[in-house]
Amino acid sequence: MKRIITIILTLQLALAVSAQQANVTAELDSVVIFIGQQTHLKLGVTAREGAEVVIPDFQPRHYLIPEVEILEVSSTDTAHLDNSQMKLSKRLTLTAFEDSLFAIPPIGVVIDGDTLTSKTIALKVMTLDVDTLHLDQFFPPKPVQNNPFLWSEWSGLFWLSVLMLLLCVVGVYLSVRLKENKPVITRIRIIKKVLPHQRALKEIDKLKEEKMSTSEDQKAYYTRLTDTLRRYIEERFGFSAMEMTTSEIIYHLQASGDQTMIAELKELFETADLVKFAKYSTLINENDLNLVNAVQFIDQTKLEGMPTEERIVPTLSESDVKTRQNRRLIIVMLGLIGVGVLAILGYVLFQLVMLWS
Repeated sequence: MKRIITIILTLQLALAVSAQQANVTAELDSVVIFIGQQTHLKLGVTAREGAEVVIPDFQPRHYLIPEVEILEVSSTDTAHLDNSQMKLSKRLTLTAFEDSLFAIPPIGVVIDGDTLTSKTIALKVMTLDVDTLHLDQFFPPKPVQNNPFLWSEWSGLFWLSVLMLLLCVVGVYLSVRLKENKPVITRIRIIKKVLPHQRALKEIDKLKEEKMSTSEDQKAYYTRLTDTLRRYIEERFGFSAMEMTTSEIIYHLQASGDQTMIAELKELFETADLVKFAKYSTLINENDLNLVNAVQFIDQTKLEGMPTEERIVPTLSESDVKTRQNRRLIIVMLGLIGVGVLAILGYVLFQLVMLWS
């Protein structure tokens, strides 16, 4: 019997200690409110340190009981107490729109697998008394009051507007600079190039049209014919034939490895020298033969496939290069300023709409 009594007393003592260590409380800030007013329900849970505590999941815009609505739910606060205990607190904001006395049932909290509950609390919701004898004292709703001006709400928009104006001023300045710095226009010219043999043959055709071979002025005829050949040889073979004698021209042609019609060309130049310097007279058929030999020499030594166009690319001076770089930099800066101004303007307009709505 003594052992049984000892066990019972030990269990009672353990239950008493457990009851002291864990409990659930619920209380209202105000137990009486008017319709539409708010009150706060404070839920407190005391348990040992490290205990597993499960508080009901209260959600805003839900009802604690019918006609009593939960408006807000705070987060759970934890405070550490003496004797290795902790206290958890949660606050519910409640309201009701019906004149009645409501009984809020106990709220159950699970602590280490055991469910503990709070006490039942009462909430009284009252309506305002209406004086039906003095109806003239009822006044219509007051108009909407304008919000007071707060510099903190407008300071950011103000400084952004100032920044936007400064960017606009800088943009105008850069635009003026861009107009002053005229663009450097470079045009690539394509020039048609007359090949040496084409130019020589064209000059010989003029001699034929003017019938210089039958003219009495044989000196002028041979001078134009040899000058045409000298110019062709100079452009074709790359040595200064205009300043050379007949023997020098023949020597350079042989040294270049070209043996085409050397004898005929030598005879033509020697005949021309005799006519120009020794007053030698030639026959008409001799003049025609020399003209034919000149044409054949050109045809047999001309180079095919040479480019007929020359592309001339102008070179820019240092000042032109610097001007072009400055223009590109100004254009890039103007683009960035434009993007910045549009972004600031859009943000300011959006914030104004939000403030006035």
